[in-house]
Amino acid sequence: MIDIADIRRRWRQAASFLDERGRRLFAANEALAQGHGGVTATSIATGLARSTIGRGTQELRSAGNGLGARLRRPGGGRKRAVARQPGLPAALERLIEDAIRGDPGSPLRWVSRSQRHLVQALTAQGFQVSQRLVGKLLRELNYSCQANRKTREGSNNPDRNAQFEHVNARVRAAIAAGEPAISVDTKKKELVGDFKNNGRELRRKGDPEPVRAHDFKIPELGKAAPYGVYDIAANHGWVSVGISADTGAFAVESIRRWWHKLGKTRYPEASRLTVTADCGGSNGPHVRLWKRELQRLANETGLAITLAHLPPGTSKWNRIEHRLFAFITMNWRGKPLVSHQVIVQLIGATTTETGLKVCCELDGNLYPKGVEVSDDELQAINITRDKFHGEWNYTIAPSQKPT
Repeated sequence: MIDIADIRRRWRQAASFLDERGRRLFAANEALAQGHGGVTATSIATGLARSTIGRGTQELRSAGNGLGARLRRPGGGRKRAVARQPGLPAALERLIEDAIRGDPGSPLRWVSRSQRHLVQALTAQGFQVSQRLVGKLLRELNYSCQANRKTREGSNNPDRNAQFEHVNARVRAAIAAGEPAISVDTKKKELVGDFKNNGRELRRKGDPEPVRAHDFKIPELGKAAPYGVYDIAANHGWVSVGISADTGAFAVESIRRWWHKLGKTRYPEASRLTVTADCGGSNGPHVRLWKRELQRLANETGLAITLAHLPPGTSKWNRIEHRLFAFITMNWRGKPLVSHQVIVQLIGATTTETGLKVCCELDGNLYPKGVEVSDDELQAINITRDKFHGEWNYTIAPSQKPT
């Protein structure tokens, strides 16, 4: 008598390790071993159809028939969706490409190109598809989900590389002469309060620090505007954390504080300050307030201030970005910036194994927007422009003895 329970036990032990062909041959082998009635008993024990076991039996009896490792006979199994719907791949690719090109007639022009939206658009065209099928076809067409990448650099001036060389030459000359050379810029403004800050930090499992669900500014706390000054030779940073607008006056005040707190002691014999900056923002070369305030700083300190601006659209190459700001961001990752004082402490605690040190101070002054600099004030600035791109490279010298 055939023991169906025994066949079922062996089947359950082996089935999860076998592919379709392996299960078919296993069942066929059991059926042959049981003799008369084996096919019926094995079908009951395994749940496989008698016809499937029969095909396995034929394969075992005709070993060497050339099937090799094939799971099915040639042409066996359900036909692929693309075979039943030959225009499907082309329709899918056309949908995506029309949306990428901005075709106003594309159903994906103003929605995300998610698999769900692709299924809806293809169904509207009469195709029978599922998200799983669309995902498989996208992989075959070499599409994948990708984020935006910051690669466009704005206007690509033909003298861009020459300006980079000019900036580097200015910095090297200043350092060789024992004069200060700094890189300046404003870090991204940060919401102050118990808001989510990107990144992770160690805490006990299941105990994440609770923060607000929405990033709406808290009026009484506002935002913080960190303006950085990076001493290139000393590998030392200074950051003024502003509570007001990021203006040319705030930018120069940050440089002023760095000079009086650190620079003057470090470079007691200096007669010139070399500054590298971006071509936009509060320290842009076309900002009148920036130039007027630099003139006032030059008058106060007796320093000739030489500016070398990076070409438009190349702010990420500014030294301060990857030598100072990047490490500040790493240091406060995952920590809510709950107050201005916390921001100051986190910035001031930033160090690196290569010796970076950072000093940070809160600037509680208010810097109103929209301050106008008259033509007469602009004309009074003692500015000398370089022959090579004088709009980017210039020196503001003291127009009076320092006070």
